[in-house]
This record gives sequence, C-alpha cells and structure tokens, in this order.
Amino acid sequence: MSFPDDVRYSKDHEWVRADGSKATIGITSFAADELGDIVFVELPQVGAALKQFAAFGVVESVKAVSDLFAPLSGTVTEVNARLQAEPELLNSDPFGEGWIARVDVADGGELEQLLDAGGYAKLTS
Repeated sequence: MSFPDDVRYSKDHEWVRADGSKATIGITSFAADELGDIVFVELPQVGAALKQFAAFGVVESVKAVSDLFAPLSGTVTEVNARLQAEPELLNSDPFGEGWIARVDVADGGELEQLLDAGGYAKLTS
C-alpha cells in the first residue's frame, strides 16, 4: 500500500493536507481497509474547535465503530456533506473525494508531531 507524500499522518490513521493556514483532514486508505465497508460518518459541525489528537467524529462500518481523531488543532470551516449520502467515498477515494473536514489551522507547528509517508508506511507494515 502506498501513501501520498503531500500529506502528514497521525498514528490514529487520519491524514492532513496543509496549505498555509488551511488544511483538509481525512482517514487513510489503511484505516478504510481495516474498517471494511463504511456505512455512516458523524461529521463535526462547522465552527467546531478541534484539538490535536482529540476525538471529533465517528466512522461506522460493517465491522466496527471508530472515533475520528483530529491530526491537528483548528476551527472547522467546511465538512464534506457528500459523506452523509455516500459514506463509501471513504473507502473508494480516502485521499480525494472522501475528505472529511477543512479547517483553519491553529498551530502549524503541530504538523511536526505527525508522520510523513515513509514513517506512516512503517507504522502500518
């Protein structure tokens, strides 16, 4: 399994793609594969304050229910409403159309606490 180089990864299997003070958050393909067919996603509210490594939502699959953990702190500016009707996007395109939330980043230095693609590949091997 390969992981994109343009994102950072948490040990809880979330990813973040930062663009200056903005960031997009999702779950990794590894997490989606481990969960199996995803059938429901509880999204955070726009305006919610995320704290790094704290729970901010839930993913439910045919196998399990799993909390989502914020890879960094920030304020939610947008959620992927498509996931309400199409939660399977987390399985089919986790690093693209299956993104979960967009945030205004509170502390860009928190990215340094996350893994790069190589480190995440080692974690999941």
